[in-house]
Amino acid sequence: MSWRRLRVLIQHLPPESATWTAMRNAADPAELAAQAEKGEPEKGRWSQTEQLLALVADRVARLEWVLLCVNIEKKSKRPDPPEPIRRPGAAPRKKKPKLNENSADRLFQLIQGGAE
Repeated sequence: MSWRRLRVLIQHLPPESATWTAMRNAADPAELAAQAEKGEPEKGRWSQTEQLLALVADRVARLEWVLLCVNIEKKSKRPDPPEPIRRPGAAPRKKKPKLNENSADRLFQLIQGGAE
């Protein structure tokens, strides 16, 4: 068997195979980040069924969160929105910075034309 034939056989294994699982577990974060930046979904490590299942799970979690937010008292603290299931080849989402008193004052100054 040639090396080319072996590569073709490995590339066409299902994503849940032991070989792909081992390769996925051995991938470093830089490689996953590079794939995410290239935007090449065809190189993803999940099948279309797994992607759709993760999407459904994310949307159900989001609906549950919306239902909780709608049914709590206005003065109560709302729960944080749910984190989506991480997809292969995608870097984790960065948390949005909270607006504190200093940054709110600075933003107000910038809006009022006080850029120094």
